[in-house]
Amino acid sequence: MRGMPTPLTPVHIVGGGLAGSECAFQLASRGVPVVLHEMRPVRETPAHKSGDFAELVCSNSLRSDDPEHAAGLLKREMELFGSLIIGTAREAAVPAGSALAVDRDRFAAAVSAKLEALPGLEIRREEVTDLAALTAEHDTVLATGPLTSPVLAAELGELLGSDYLYFYDAIAPIVDGESLDMTQLFWMSRYGKGNGDDYLNSGLDKAQYAAFYQAILDAEVLPLHDFEKALFFEGCLPIEELARRGEATLRFGPMKPVGLRGLDGNRPWAVMQLRQENLTKSHFNLVGFQSRMKWPDQQRVFRMLPGLANAEFVRLGQIHRNTFINSPSHLTADYRVKKSPRLRLAGQITGVEGYLESAATGLAVALYLVLERRAGEDGAPPPSFPATTALGALARHLTESDPKHFQPANIHYGLFTPVEPLPKKDERRGVYARRALAALGEWKAQCGL
Repeated sequence: MRGMPTPLTPVHIVGGGLAGSECAFQLASRGVPVVLHEMRPVRETPAHKSGDFAELVCSNSLRSDDPEHAAGLLKREMELFGSLIIGTAREAAVPAGSALAVDRDRFAAAVSAKLEALPGLEIRREEVTDLAALTAEHDTVLATGPLTSPVLAAELGELLGSDYLYFYDAIAPIVDGESLDMTQLFWMSRYGKGNGDDYLNSGLDKAQYAAFYQAILDAEVLPLHDFEKALFFEGCLPIEELARRGEATLRFGPMKPVGLRGLDGNRPWAVMQLRQENLTKSHFNLVGFQSRMKWPDQQRVFRMLPGLANAEFVRLGQIHRNTFINSPSHLTADYRVKKSPRLRLAGQITGVEGYLESAATGLAVALYLVLERRAGEDGAPPPSFPATTALGALARHLTESDPKHFQPANIHYGLFTPVEPLPKKDERRGVYARRALAALGEWKAQCGL
């Protein structure tokens, strides 16, 4: 390839979210120079509040940390390569049962400090507006996430054609802990997981739930523009969208009471859980309560919940458009854009869903680039992550799914190459996890990483 980059030619990464931050760290810590472009705080986005790298905007949770859960397995795979995101998350962790949740401000500040101190990493606080010019000269990683700037989104759409998608994502409210009535709330984790009392719970009886449900149905929601379709990601549906599917939907979804006992010792009819946002327990996230209700209605409806009558909202729910590409049509297994070989994509723009998965794609892209640089122009392409691993299963979803029905996905065992013969149900996760770590260990040794 004309102008093949040398090992000392920098990789340019556009976007300092979780994927871009992980990618930059993995490259620079392995001796590959990096230029990291981040437009914040020079130019803001509708959801971010600071200029820190890896700022979390929708939730403070990186999902399950159970080593046999697919999300927990993905964390351990990333940790085999010294993941910046997972390592920092553990340093900034707050109690969250079996999940890995973080103090958001502490987490983003720590990621930023580590990147700023890393030799070989140049940070440019600027908006990139000409992707074609950048990729003409440099290996480039576009990791701008679901809130890609309109200029870059338009350029990417022009490059890829009409096969370019979006969905709507919703953000849950956060309340001030001092405004809660603790006499009506109780600390407990479902089934006693974690420390047993990692969540604050608001229990509802049957009548309270019926009134709350009706209030959601009656609330005004922000309208979408006529030319926009309501394409919500199933894993992050607004609470009012769930309510419209039937009265029992919330009780079997974000308000399920199973595994909990209320103030009277009995299981409530429904439960709203609050997860602490920081170590001081001053802010709490309404778990699963993403919403696009108008803000006055959000305050009225959510204050109907026991313990929240005088709640002060630090942040109300909101909705924003998330952009992703039809990856099966446009990406190779190593995240390269077929129409622009020097351009790779990482993060939610590829069609993975979630902070954890976004960071994992950034790690994967970086490792592929490191191996390519080591091999040189005449070297063989690096082997792909095995599809029996979580890292490989994500790439498999992005490149082998039916492009006509492609949708964003979190990591789950349905994306992996099936185990044969299929183990018993209660043994299945352990078998998948052990197989994955063994395969990834072999891949790591083979590649000299």
